[in-house]
Amino acid sequence: MNNEDESFEYVLMTAARNEEAFIGRTIESVISQSILPKCWVIVSDNSTDRTDEIIETYIPKNEFIILIKKNGDKQRNFGSQVRAINIAYQYILENNIKYNFIGNLDADVSFEPNYFELIYNKFKEDPELGLAGGTIFEKQREIFVPRRYNSTASVAHAVHLFRKKCFDSINGYTPLRYGGSDTHAEFMARMNGWKVKSFPEIQVNHYKPTNSAERKLKGAFRQGKMDYSLGCHPVYQVARSISRIRTRPFFLYSLVRIAGFLSCYLLFERRTVTMDFIRYIREYEVKHFMANIRDMIVNPTYQKNGYFFKKIREKLVSIRASLFNIVDSDMDKTIDEISDELDKESNLTNLQ
Repeated sequence: MNNEDESFEYVLMTAARNEEAFIGRTIESVISQSILPKCWVIVSDNSTDRTDEIIETYIPKNEFIILIKKNGDKQRNFGSQVRAINIAYQYILENNIKYNFIGNLDADVSFEPNYFELIYNKFKEDPELGLAGGTIFEKQREIFVPRRYNSTASVAHAVHLFRKKCFDSINGYTPLRYGGSDTHAEFMARMNGWKVKSFPEIQVNHYKPTNSAERKLKGAFRQGKMDYSLGCHPVYQVARSISRIRTRPFFLYSLVRIAGFLSCYLLFERRTVTMDFIRYIREYEVKHFMANIRDMIVNPTYQKNGYFFKKIREKLVSIRASLFNIVDSDMDKTIDEISDELDKESNLTNLQ
């Protein structure tokens, strides 16, 4: 690790709009940390409830909390949220606050008093880790359970914590029309050689379920547009939407998400991300897609239908490169080589 990373000096940024029901829990979690932040800038984004009042009650005894009241853009949207975060970032820069880690924290989460210390330990263990966070739990029937679709390869935007060098390398968060600035930041971090990881053993309680601020189908349509704006490949988009067919409302959610994607795709809507970013995200999609197929094939449950899945495997492998205009070291393998790898994994699974 570099000398600048030997100590843990971190700053936090929060965009809050009408969070009176939850922000108290978040503040209590932060001020109880075993290692306190050097600065926590909370930007109240046109809040009309008691959000500002609640924050102000904590400031006298916690001088590291800075409240900035943002006025003007009263429409709730993802661009406004990122602009609020960028206001917090500008405050940190203009006041020459020294730090080596910087985080985005949503105003509707809570965690244990040693949360940030645990995340810091993960950074110490891996100098290549650029973005890290805990795992999101949501409330179901009075208990918190892991959120569906959690992935250790991704960090929920609610608890992004960056190494400073990583955050600087991606130039912070980029406002995107349909949202997805957190996803964009994750892939930019990977493009710049950093690892991105969340840790299942470090729990974060999330009080406002994802998309509760907008109706499910409206949210699904917007997410489809977001997927397009980030450069997702149409085939992967269909596969991902189908994989979420159990999301309520069943089946309809997946269809509407695909419709949102197609509404931009068929109109050739211009993307704001770079071509290098699009190529990179599609490379990632290919690897992720094939890894899922490989897991399915070596799963003992599917071995009982070996012939059927062998045919599926052969077909998927044969279209692997043709569906995606991607060239990387993995793509240079022949169909036979990939099939041999899968056979070896399958045999190993059977032996176990």
